[in-house]
Amino acid sequence: MNLADVTREIKRADLLQMYYYLRLTRALEDRITALYRQGRIVGGCYTSHGMEAISVGYASALERDDVIAPFHRDMGVFLVRGFTPGEVLAHYLGKRTGPTRGKDGNVHMGDLKRGVIGFVSHLADNLPVATGVALAFKIRGESRVAIAGTGDGGTSRGDFHEAMNFAAVRKLPVVLFCNNNQYAYSTPQRLQMAIHDVVDRAKAYGMPGEIVDGNDVAAVYLASKRAIARARAGEGPTFLEFKTMRMHGHSEHDPATYVPRELLEEWKKKDPILKAEQLLTQLGYGDEAYFHEVGERAKKEVEAGLEFAEQSPLPEGPEVLEGVFAEKAESY
Repeated sequence: MNLADVTREIKRADLLQMYYYLRLTRALEDRITALYRQGRIVGGCYTSHGMEAISVGYASALERDDVIAPFHRDMGVFLVRGFTPGEVLAHYLGKRTGPTRGKDGNVHMGDLKRGVIGFVSHLADNLPVATGVALAFKIRGESRVAIAGTGDGGTSRGDFHEAMNFAAVRKLPVVLFCNNNQYAYSTPQRLQMAIHDVVDRAKAYGMPGEIVDGNDVAAVYLASKRAIARARAGEGPTFLEFKTMRMHGHSEHDPATYVPRELLEEWKKKDPILKAEQLLTQLGYGDEAYFHEVGERAKKEVEAGLEFAEQSPLPEGPEVLEGVFAEKAESY
């Protein structure tokens, strides 16, 4: 990352805020992992450990009225958009104070008022949703952008290609991306596609694409800013490939023994928090004392959130029928 580009294009306060969200995302997901291993969280447990820069970077690049259709490694999105650790932990523990009021669990949450669309586990199905939202923005003549991504494996699904094609043909204000963590569950990229770079798939649809260091939050932010500005100007969609590595298994029950240990050791040196600290040090924006202070602050916020979640009530039986079907049309 060119330091001149960073200082020219990103405000100091924004860089420091993104660093804070990296630490908060890591602290929150580490706590969720611990709760899962204690048997206090049921179902799947998916984290973005080692990939936090992607969700924090692109969410920070959007404007307030833009809309995100996230997927299961986008925890940073929720925090940047104003979800508190307490809300997230209440959701994981099935409490009434969570975003779904106890109706769902793990990462299946959203809030249209905060521009985050709730999602399900079928990866890449969020791309057609974001494309449809972008179509609505274009029809209404609104200066708003939608964004959605999936993993490298998700780019082999039909709904990914349908979204790419429709977005390109209609020149919609949407940014689509691949969170390329090199493994579709246990399948390495070389066994699921014959191309080296996923971004090459954009060429088939006449869509510009860019490869970005997915562990560099400043690089993610700047690339997202460019793509978002292009979409907002009516120039159509962009496809971004964020190169990264999944440092945990597909989920926390997966030991990921199929991943070579030396590969993980190599990527440990590229940890997004470490890279952000190196950048902030080079710019004179932070030092070890500051980094420690932010880390401790993040941990305290997560622990306070857990206390809130633990003290929150479970939903009552009749509440299962509330908020399931739309009672009136809402615009967002």
